[in-house]
Amino acid sequence: MKKRQLGQSSIEAAPLMLGSNVFGWTADEATSFKILDAFVAAGLNFIDTADTYSTWVPGHQGGESETILGNWFKRSGKRDKIVIATKVGAEIPGQGKGLSKAWIMRQLEASLKRLHTDYIDLYQSHRDDPATPVEETLETYAQLIQQGKVRVIGCSNFTAERIRESLAASRKNGWPRYESLQPNYNLYERATYESTLEPLALQEKLGVIPYYGLASGFLTGKYRSQDDLKKSPRGQSTKKYLNDRGFRILQALDQVAERYQTKPAQVALAWLMARKSITAPIASATSVEQLNELVQAITLELDRESIDKLNKASTYEQPAERIA
Repeated sequence: MKKRQLGQSSIEAAPLMLGSNVFGWTADEATSFKILDAFVAAGLNFIDTADTYSTWVPGHQGGESETILGNWFKRSGKRDKIVIATKVGAEIPGQGKGLSKAWIMRQLEASLKRLHTDYIDLYQSHRDDPATPVEETLETYAQLIQQGKVRVIGCSNFTAERIRESLAASRKNGWPRYESLQPNYNLYERATYESTLEPLALQEKLGVIPYYGLASGFLTGKYRSQDDLKKSPRGQSTKKYLNDRGFRILQALDQVAERYQTKPAQVALAWLMARKSITAPIASATSVEQLNELVQAITLELDRESIDKLNKASTYEQPAERIA
């Protein structure tokens, strides 16, 4: 499998990133271990997590996903086969948030401990922190990289303006720069990324690892009516996609999937992978069967006609003619 360079860094990653937000939530530890074993067996190496996963689950404190990953590293001995990306900065209820030096230092040590590792491959600012100067954040990351605790840094949910400000600060002070950004981007959510973030990513040669690559499962075709929303704990988050544009996208996905004798999820991920600016879309799986389906997207090369069909269906204006 051909790896892709993350920005201008030394990281070489597979073109599909495994989201581990479901670990400890809709996938228990035993299931998560099986998914991880199958993931490595398929030749993949890029995994996304965060210190906050999964604070949204009643009774969880955050760090559950990292803990499961760390337990798997310890059991499997496969830490060296994985490019692990985790994040800092989003709020952990009752504890704190932000990108101050003190908070980053505290959270990094906690993440290292949970992950049973002495370094993070890609450490990302999870959310922007307007209260902390970008210089404080970047200087902190520079120290961590110098100490060998972090290899590369990235940002998530940042505006193009704040990314530019951060890149300028890194250049001015000789600090390592953000090598990647993690935006919400998929066939349905296109406007913000394509209008402001993508031009910057291409200009600065930044890696892009979009989350919600399958729009919380909507682009798998699993949710096509209000009744379908009851199918899983994530169902309600797809309610906003049940509209004319959403159904238009599903129709196009169905048509392309039929053409290639595959499934809508593979097509949706292949569409992302085919875009010049994208390094690796993120998708999560709650079973080995789901993972194996996602992996098939890597070898699915969509032709121009299929990509055009998907692009047309997902535009924000009603197409002049019905999709054939």
